[in-house]
Amino acid sequence: MIPTSNLPEGAIDGRQAVTGAPTQHVVRRPVPESQAQDPRRYQLNQMKKRFSPVQNTLQDGTTNLLFQLKPSDPDFPFELDHLECELQVPASYPEMPPILRVKNKEIPRGFAVNIEKGWDRLVHENHGSTLLALTNALDKNLEAFLSERKTETVTLLSFKDTRHLESSATALGETSAPAVQAPPKPAPAPRRAYVPEESFTNEEITAARARRAEEVRRLEARMCRLPNYKKSADGVVYSFPLEPRRRDELPVELQRVQSVQLIVPLLYPLQPLKVLLDNVESKDAEAVEEVFAERAAQLKHFNLTSHLNYLAQNMHMMAKQAQEARQKLETASNRARGAPSTVNTTEPITTSRASGEDGKSHIHVIPRPPEWGFGDESGESDGSDDDYWDSEDESDGGGAAVNTDADNASVSGPAQQAERGTAISFPSIELHGIELLQVSILSLSVKCERCRTLNDITGLKPGVETTSSCKKCATAFTAKFRPEMVHQNSIRAGFIDVAGCTVADMLPSTFIPTCSRCSTPSQGLVSVRGETITNVCRECHGKFTFKIPEIKFLAITHGAPLPPTSGPRRRQEKLGLHAGEPLPEKGTCPHYRRSYRWFRFSCCGKVHPCDKCHDDVEDHPQEWANRMICGWCSREQNYAVEACAFCGRSVIGKKGRGFWEGGKGTRDKAKMSRKDKRKFRRVGGSEGRKKE
Repeated sequence: MIPTSNLPEGAIDGRQAVTGAPTQHVVRRPVPESQAQDPRRYQLNQMKKRFSPVQNTLQDGTTNLLFQLKPSDPDFPFELDHLECELQVPASYPEMPPILRVKNKEIPRGFAVNIEKGWDRLVHENHGSTLLALTNALDKNLEAFLSERKTETVTLLSFKDTRHLESSATALGETSAPAVQAPPKPAPAPRRAYVPEESFTNEEITAARARRAEEVRRLEARMCRLPNYKKSADGVVYSFPLEPRRRDELPVELQRVQSVQLIVPLLYPLQPLKVLLDNVESKDAEAVEEVFAERAAQLKHFNLTSHLNYLAQNMHMMAKQAQEARQKLETASNRARGAPSTVNTTEPITTSRASGEDGKSHIHVIPRPPEWGFGDESGESDGSDDDYWDSEDESDGGGAAVNTDADNASVSGPAQQAERGTAISFPSIELHGIELLQVSILSLSVKCERCRTLNDITGLKPGVETTSSCKKCATAFTAKFRPEMVHQNSIRAGFIDVAGCTVADMLPSTFIPTCSRCSTPSQGLVSVRGETITNVCRECHGKFTFKIPEIKFLAITHGAPLPPTSGPRRRQEKLGLHAGEPLPEKGTCPHYRRSYRWFRFSCCGKVHPCDKCHDDVEDHPQEWANRMICGWCSREQNYAVEACAFCGRSVIGKKGRGFWEGGKGTRDKAKMSRKDKRKFRRVGGSEGRKKE
């Protein structure tokens, strides 16, 4: 038999007739007849058989296919179950290209735009490909499209001016009326000139929407349990119960007010805030509503809760200010008409008569300007504790402090702190024999903004920023305490600037009381809510006592927000390990040669053999690892001290205990066990004679 393993070049064996196919015999791939006749219908049928989409046809002949595209890559790095696609196939396809729209609500719009642009590129590059081939190409390139930088998007809002329609409707109504001799009408009031709405940049709109969403969320969380709380369908109008602080000082027509409607525009705080008083006549409430709108436009740093508190505390002063403004307007109009002014004429006459009767005609009574009383009343409301929607996590009623004039800010002493962050106050505090009380070391219980877990911050000293992290999600947060003096006329203990968390409660803290007899500060005393502390002054031996029955917190300004997440969340890193096989070097490292495991650190979620290896690679401090990978079987599991939970082998090397251990143990007879026969071998033989 002739072997064919070593045939000369060009020879033909029994398996191959020719060395290569002739180039003239290469033909194109056959095309089905149905595809050649009607490619659009053929490709649509392919999509129907492959994805079973929901099909509908528009009036212009465009066919819409709604289907779900599941990523076929088993190592797809994004947590995306399926891609909801809307494929628009024009009636003139394939002359007109198909259009893809992404309908997933959990995918940010910027990443959806990246997918749609990627589809357009695939259509342009693969001209002549079928719809099914383009969809398969989209599946292969889906990871690359999602990994691109997020496209910036802008939401456009249209506002339609309908005043010209109203004027035309009025004109039509006048022409259709019968020609009847009408009585002469008074001259209409001059129409206000049209003022175009102010335009804003994209950055201002984005910041305003973020602030509005945050303040509305806080307002709803605080007010949703009230009996008369209501919210409109568009989220613009909110109804709350209203309890004015001094209802008896309000005008009679405003004393019946029970609730208020707060109108929060979509572009708040760029657009002004407004209120509507319920249960009263509109003509009586319009003046107060206008005064509130003016004050809200001036105090743009207030949040929604502070605006409501301010309205409840100072509504009587707003009513007085509106009444005085109305009287001034009437006086000016009377003077313009030439009629004698009858407003406020009785009061000067009475004053002059009284001065004449008392013989003090040289004394002129000067009324107090309304601005002084307005500022005093607002400042008085800051220290009150009878807020009508008081809660455990809020401070005294009246909201944030109001500076009605720039000069008033310079009057305060240097010890007064800027009103921002979270204010801490002690309503109903009891001070006996103490003139001043200060918090020297504050301990707090804060709530993480990401996972809402309670964490403790201890040893918070004045003016020192403390950084910590959540014990559950490892999110970093900071806290800084700015103290103030507590005395008989001030219950506020200071402000807490937090970022990444919110203040929940005060833990046992250190207080420094000052004796009222000798003004000597005492040593630090630890106290907590509801505890009575009694001590003796070291200078004058006077007895003093203080008690904090209640603690309240008021969030004046929100802290720094958490860094936003970009795109879909990625899964844990893939190490390429196979269960049952040992790790490289059995999990050991140059630092620990007897540690047969790897650790997954909770700070970054990455795997390292030990803490020193983590510090050599990463740029952040390592935190406790709660998971490990066995060095013998490569299975990830919860942290165990000694043995693997799957294979049962020890993950820590143990030192020899003096036994033979199959040749791996010690051969030192001093360390051997008495039960080991090799410990006393050859003691009486030649070795014994040598020792003698």
